Amino acid sequence: MIRDVAPNDAAMICEIYNHYIKNSIVTFEEDPVSPEEVQRRIEEVMATHLPWLVLEEEGSVVGYAYASPWSDRSAYRFAAGVTVYLLPSHIGKGLGYKLYLSLFDRLKKQNVHSILGGIALPNPGSIALHEKLGMKKVAHYKEIGFKFGKWIDVAHWQVVI
Repeated sequence: MIRDVAPNDAAMICEIYNHYIKNSIVTFEEDPVSPEEVQRRIEEVMATHLPWLVLEEEGSVVGYAYASPWSDRSAYRFAAGVTVYLLPSHIGKGLGYKLYLSLFDRLKKQNVHSILGGIALPNPGSIALHEKLGMKKVAHYKEIGFKFGKWIDVAHWQVVI
C-alpha cells in the first residue's frame, strides 16, 4: 500500500536511510541520522506542499519516495527533485517504480512541470528505474563527491511532465 507519510513513520524511514548512509554511495551523507532529524526533514518537505509517500507492507514501511523543491528561486517553482529508497530486501521487485509512479502522478496534479533525479555513479539499477519512467540523462558531474576513500561522479536525469 502506498500512502502519505505519517509522523510515526520517521523511525522506519531513518532505519532504511541509515543503511544507505553506512553502506553505499547513493547518498553523500556520511553520518547516520536520528528519527528526530528525519521527522524534521519530513516536516520541511510537507511545508512546501510537495508529497512524501511511503510503501507499507504488512504494517511496516519498506520504502519511501518524496519530492523537494529543485531550488528556492521563484522561477524554479515548477521543478522538483525526487528521491526513492527501499529496504535492501525489497530492491528489484518493481516497488521503486510503483512509488515513483505514484509520486509523479501527485506531482503532475500539483502542476510540477519538470522532475529531476540525481544518481551517484555507478548505479545501473537506479539508472534503469529513472529511464523506465521516461527520464533522460541531462548532466554529469565528474568526481564531485568523496566517500569511502574514493571520488564519485553524480549525474542528473530529467523528465518534463
